[in-house]
Amino acid sequence: MQNENSLGGVFSIVKAAVLALAVSFLSTVVLAAILRITTMPHKAIYPITQTLKVIFVLLASLLFIRGEKGWLKGGAVGLIFTALSYLTFSAVGGDFSLSWLVLVEVGLALFAGALGGVIGVNLRR
Repeated sequence: MQNENSLGGVFSIVKAAVLALAVSFLSTVVLAAILRITTMPHKAIYPITQTLKVIFVLLASLLFIRGEKGWLKGGAVGLIFTALSYLTFSAVGGDFSLSWLVLVEVGLALFAGALGGVIGVNLRR
């Protein structure tokens, strides 16, 4: 029985991370389309995409994390999301270089996921 619960927990973590990645990718495509038809400054792209990523990780953790240790499961959502996001967006952009901004993204996603997990677990009690 414990094995089934832990597999369900892992599945919900991966499901939340993949959902956050899909919505993040779609929002980036929409943002790119908006950028093509408006005069939005290019400096605004990075803060907007990072804000959206944090919101999507928080919401995905809030919606999918159940049971105990919401902070840990939510943090795992953030870490898995960041890894998948880095690979996906680097593959699309053709640049796999690392910078300090990746560490910022890891920290933000970890925090947002943990916060969403804590809130989500406590709302269901």
